[in-house]
Amino acid sequence: MEILNRKARYDYEILEKYEAGIVLTGNEIKSIRKGSCNLKDSYVLVKNNEVFVLNMHISNYDKGTSNLEETRTRKLLLNRKEINKLQGIVEIKGYTIIPARLYLKGNIAKLEIAVAKGKHTYDKKEAIKRRDTDRETARALKNYR
Repeated sequence: MEILNRKARYDYEILEKYEAGIVLTGNEIKSIRKGSCNLKDSYVLVKNNEVFVLNMHISNYDKGTSNLEETRTRKLLLNRKEINKLQGIVEIKGYTIIPARLYLKGNIAKLEIAVAKGKHTYDKKEAIKRRDTDRETARALKNYR
């Protein structure tokens, strides 16, 4: 099971990636296994030497008894070196940290976070144009054979 943040590559230029554990309840992990999760508008915040993911939507498990708030703040588990590095990058250079994908590694849910820089609108238009031309050339090559 893998849940991607599709808007991340469109809205941001991704510079570095980290793998982080995430603190969840039993009902939340069941919902993730079912695929009921959305990373679209979520972001990562470093506060008091701890890392949190905010606004990540995990739907309530339908058979669960204790349902929590769907977009609650969840703590991420990283090494001290990684936390210090992330904190320095965000404070000094002004980059942002976004969740790129959520996946299961064995029985454990992992969140891939990325240090990113926001794209301008002209960069987005250029990326769309490049993708369209690549698609057209691939289609032409396929039909040529």
